[in-house]
Amino acid sequence: MKLTVIIVNYNVQHFLEQCLHSVRKASQNVTTEIYVVDNNSVDGSVQMVKDKFPEVLLIENKKNTGFSFANNQAMRVAKGEYVLLLNPDTVVEEDTFSKVVAFMNAHPDAGGLGVKMLDGKGNFLPESKRGLPTPSVAFYKIFGFSRIFPKSKTFGKYHLGFLDKDKTNEVEILSGAFMLMRKAALNKVGLLDETFFMYGEDIDLSYRIILGGYKNYYFPETRIIHYKGESTKKSSINYVFVFYKAMVIFAQKHFSQNNAKLFSFLINIAIYLRAGAAIAVRFIKSIALPALDFGIIMLGLIFIKEYYEKHFRFLEGGSYSQSLIAIAFPIYICMWMFTVYLSGGYDKPIRLFRIIRGILVGTGVILIGYALLPEAYRFSRAIILLGAGWVLFSYLISRLAFHVLGLKTFNLNPDKSKRIAIIGTTSEFERVSSLLKQTTINASLLGFVSADKNETQHKDHLGNIEQIGEVIEIYKINEVIFCSRDISSQGIIDYMHTLVSADVDFKIAPPESLSIIGSNSIDTAGDLYIIDVNSISKPKNKRNKRFVDITVSFLLLILSPFLIFIQENKSGFIKNLFYVLAGRRSWVGYGNEMQEHLPKIKTSILSPADAIKNIVINPETRNRLNLAYSKDYKVENDLNIIRKSLKKLGN
Repeated sequence: MKLTVIIVNYNVQHFLEQCLHSVRKASQNVTTEIYVVDNNSVDGSVQMVKDKFPEVLLIENKKNTGFSFANNQAMRVAKGEYVLLLNPDTVVEEDTFSKVVAFMNAHPDAGGLGVKMLDGKGNFLPESKRGLPTPSVAFYKIFGFSRIFPKSKTFGKYHLGFLDKDKTNEVEILSGAFMLMRKAALNKVGLLDETFFMYGEDIDLSYRIILGGYKNYYFPETRIIHYKGESTKKSSINYVFVFYKAMVIFAQKHFSQNNAKLFSFLINIAIYLRAGAAIAVRFIKSIALPALDFGIIMLGLIFIKEYYEKHFRFLEGGSYSQSLIAIAFPIYICMWMFTVYLSGGYDKPIRLFRIIRGILVGTGVILIGYALLPEAYRFSRAIILLGAGWVLFSYLISRLAFHVLGLKTFNLNPDKSKRIAIIGTTSEFERVSSLLKQTTINASLLGFVSADKNETQHKDHLGNIEQIGEVIEIYKINEVIFCSRDISSQGIIDYMHTLVSADVDFKIAPPESLSIIGSNSIDTAGDLYIIDVNSISKPKNKRNKRFVDITVSFLLLILSPFLIFIQENKSGFIKNLFYVLAGRRSWVGYGNEMQEHLPKIKTSILSPADAIKNIVINPETRNRLNLAYSKDYKVENDLNIIRKSLKKLGN
């Protein structure tokens, strides 16, 4: 056996499927065994592998054991002369395995090898080659010197920017996304250090290979696509802590005591700087638009109030009470903004009718509340109506201005801007276009680019694959989908690399799959088109869920004198009422268990498993129930679970 390929999977079924299709093709010219180690996924990954890739050796873990432990499980039984650790969110070329094996055969001093990696838009990923993160290198990386001077031999050592990305070179650190190693070297230096759960283990093993007397190489004669970030969201605060803590473990293991202390000091500074910056940026992004809306509306109301006072209400002098204004105006604005939010006016993409609907509802609520107030606390119905007009005007003008400025998240016609070219044969074009029509994508152009020059008789035919550059320019295509059944991985990567300067996104449609996969940025997770489901993460469902929580809480509060007697935990029931009203918990969700692979929602009192009586629910079944709940959210499901679990509301 020449090569063992090991892929650790955790809830990335569609990426794994695409990866295995490419691995299967690349294995045809090299004797290869393929291991998939699944870390207790609940997204159907295991069954997919069994059904579509029966030749794969599958290891099914009953918990998420982490990257190092899972890879080691397969490495201990690997029969290959070479071992390749491969991320599931990758695509390899057909000749990748034969080329890297040939290189290793020709270089007996090579203990490890990495290849040129491209992101989902065809851009070179700098982590394809890396240097050892010594304290000085870490310092330059943490404080941005490596970004400012990427090609400097002093400041650019982290990504070795001074080395030609198109030439083979010795490097110190290999990327865990594609890490080929000689089995003899592993037998000498050991496997992955399981102290590292997810990050840092590739750095540690790469360094130990060098300490063992071998060399690591960067080999750009073959390429892979790496949809960086699907398994781990690298912009998250949790990533910052986990990654940099892994660097501390590495320093303590390999550096002298003084250097390790310096490194740890720098890393801890980096952790809090990066985490603080991430929190600040997230907070600013979340409040920027509402704060802008609040300020514009407030200025308009003040102007309206002063104009109305001077020309209509107090012709002989006088004004409204300042204290009344200070209370009434913020209440009015908050009500308008709240109803716009509930109406979906802050959802992306922007829909103007949602904003108009929210303002009309908010105005009605304000007028009803105004009519119920005592005379002494009434302000002015005319100012409310004039204010509603200003609110509507300010929302519409601001959104139109954002649209004109070209801000993508404020594009008022996002569906019409999607112009897609599908490259493949007629049959695959029909299959993929049919799949797209079942998703939320509503393209203004869905054209066929034939992979075969002779396939030109189709009503949607735009040209053949050799004309793709002209097709993109003439038809203003902004997304290209490659059908991997009809085009080789090498061909796809070649075209991506050729078209990298074009302002287009690339996606790949694996054969016989319900997914279409790609990535628009090296900093984002892969994009995934699948048949649309009513995910709990949709803004509309989040609002509906919060509305259910509030409504049910008030109803339970009214009925609490009676319901308290049937509760298994009476004090917990009262606490939960106020926790839910305060927004700290939800009545229904995944329970108290952390579900990292599912959309983030509040910790809940009940879960779908609580509605099933007289049956012991094992953890796997509970996970599947939670997955089904998150994929197809319905208000009636929440109400049904609450109804069937009335005795457990104090959990």
